[in-house]
Amino acid sequence: MSEESARLARALIEFREAEGISERELALRTWLSQATIRTFERDRGDLPTPTVARSFEEVLGWAPGSIKTTPSEMTGREPSPDSAMEPE
Repeated sequence: MSEESARLARALIEFREAEGISERELALRTWLSQATIRTFERDRGDLPTPTVARSFEEVLGWAPGSIKTTPSEMTGREPSPDSAMEPE
């Protein structure tokens, strides 16, 4: 359990309690699954992906980049030749 994941878990739980909403409602607001919400509320020590972190930051009202994330798989990679091609 990292300090960052514990901070996120507390914030998500406190947000839901303050808003009086369920995991399901938070999932709808963030466009994430209920399983994702449960994973981060239960603080298994994992950091979210950048996309999940941005969703949490938006709903919590936190500044972009305020949640530490797992390294992106695409970081430092060249775009594939297929992705550079324009659709016909």
